Amino acid sequence: MQRIKHSLRAHKTSLFLLLLLTLLLGVAIIVQAYSITWIVNDIFLKRASFSSILEWLALLLLALMARSIADYYSKKIGVQIASAVKEETRTKLLDRYKHQITNSEKQGRVGEKVSMLLDGVDEMDSFYSQFIPQVMQSAFVPLLTLIIIFTQHINSGIILMVTAPFIPIFMIVIGIKTQKKSEEKLEQMAAFSGSFLDILKGLVTLKIFNQTNQKKDELEKSSLGFRDTTMEILKIAFTQSFMLEVISMLSIGIVALEIAFQLVLYDGISFHTAFFILILVPEFFTALRELGTTFHNGRSSMGATKKVFETFEEIVSPVKWGEIELPLTEQTPTIEFVHVSFHYESSGFSLEDISFYCHPNERVAIVGPSGSGKSTLLHLLAGMIRTEQGTIQINREPIENYTENSWLRQVSYISQDPYIFSGTIAENIALGSDENIDMTEIKLAAQKAGISELIESLPDKYQTYIGEGARGLSSGEKQRVAIARAFIKKPNIVLLDEPTRGLDLQTEGILQQSTKELQSFGTIITIAHRLHTIKDADKIVFLQNGQIAGIGTHQELIDTLPAYREMVTIQQGGVDNDSN
Repeated sequence: MQRIKHSLRAHKTSLFLLLLLTLLLGVAIIVQAYSITWIVNDIFLKRASFSSILEWLALLLLALMARSIADYYSKKIGVQIASAVKEETRTKLLDRYKHQITNSEKQGRVGEKVSMLLDGVDEMDSFYSQFIPQVMQSAFVPLLTLIIIFTQHINSGIILMVTAPFIPIFMIVIGIKTQKKSEEKLEQMAAFSGSFLDILKGLVTLKIFNQTNQKKDELEKSSLGFRDTTMEILKIAFTQSFMLEVISMLSIGIVALEIAFQLVLYDGISFHTAFFILILVPEFFTALRELGTTFHNGRSSMGATKKVFETFEEIVSPVKWGEIELPLTEQTPTIEFVHVSFHYESSGFSLEDISFYCHPNERVAIVGPSGSGKSTLLHLLAGMIRTEQGTIQINREPIENYTENSWLRQVSYISQDPYIFSGTIAENIALGSDENIDMTEIKLAAQKAGISELIESLPDKYQTYIGEGARGLSSGEKQRVAIARAFIKKPNIVLLDEPTRGLDLQTEGILQQSTKELQSFGTIITIAHRLHTIKDADKIVFLQNGQIAGIGTHQELIDTLPAYREMVTIQQGGVDNDSN
């Protein structure tokens, strides 16, 4: 609720304009009713000439124009507030998701995030664009109308005061139920989106294990649950509309009956006053009835708004950067881990007291059993996550003191499964540069990455379209596209997270040759699991249980570290110990 109030306070000027337009609308309604009353009274009772009511007709036209302008701009301002809030919310959500880019337990399913970012934020619209402007109108217009009616006829005012509270009481009861159903609907929509995306991604696996029918039933059950919740909300909305109409019509009928008795039987009220009141009473209930209709949408939208804002309550530690620029020069920076520690709260795994030094242009292999913290170490160096203790120093300056852009220009990160975007091969390779590059550079990068021969064999060559997630490319081809990006970028530091894992020996040999060429740019830090990759390294860092068990060359670790010697012996015996 505090975030909703804060989002409204950020638009105080717009809210003040809404208030002024509401005042204008209320005054226009009173002037319109009064003008119509005078025109009817003069024409039909006093038999006045048409020319004698021209002033009243002009006043009526002015009131109608003022009413239309006030109503139009009230809705326009509401839409502008909603658009601004949605844009700000989406920006904050994207910024928040940006700090969850590593594969941690906090990340959640992609489908749920997409659903929250698109559908969840869109559901907020009605609260700001319709509900807030209508609340202002329904708070002021009925009050002004009631005061005017009391000055004209006390009995009618008392009837309105007795019957009118039934509408807000009914709205509150219905609104609470609607909000709960709306929150339930949003949760089901997020769960359905997440399940649907998971099933699409794992369709081949489900087919192989003959689980497609089971997943289809689960998806159908989730879909039907979402449908039932939506129908429940619609049923509440129709019931509310019917009840509001019944209450309004009964109240207007009671007022009309009382005025008829006073006018016909007791002669206690003039026609002018009676007609004026009969015009104002429907306006009184119209404002309340419109609030009832908007109240349903508003409460439903408020439920979605609360669910979206609850996302911001989750604790996420953003990676903070400094203001020092790290220039991209031919001189490769030094890298030093100084007593670095990092802890995953949910899994309990920790990197503890990691310290080692990388000389410029050095080839470093990070080795160790699965789950020893190798990928986490690269994430720390890439700037995806920040150390909890200790520091990573670049040219003897803590990495967090540099600007994000200047550091990321220095680094190229090639993961186990690089993402290939929907587009042409040329567009995906050009992603490695933030500047415009020509086709000659793209072709040269592809040649160095060992993928140019494949591309040239395709009908559209570099303009060949590849689907989202690299549909149409093998794992090795995806890796070569990622390496081509690195050749385009020309970084000083290349981080390789087991790029050859799971590849055949021929493809691995091509990638090995490409990564050797990358060393001409600067320092190469590789998570390695193949013996020939490890032996070629200038320095090997062996991790075990989140700690450094040993640092040295291949021969030094063979002589001094039993765990490393055992790993090498297993590989030489023909067993490949894939590490994580």
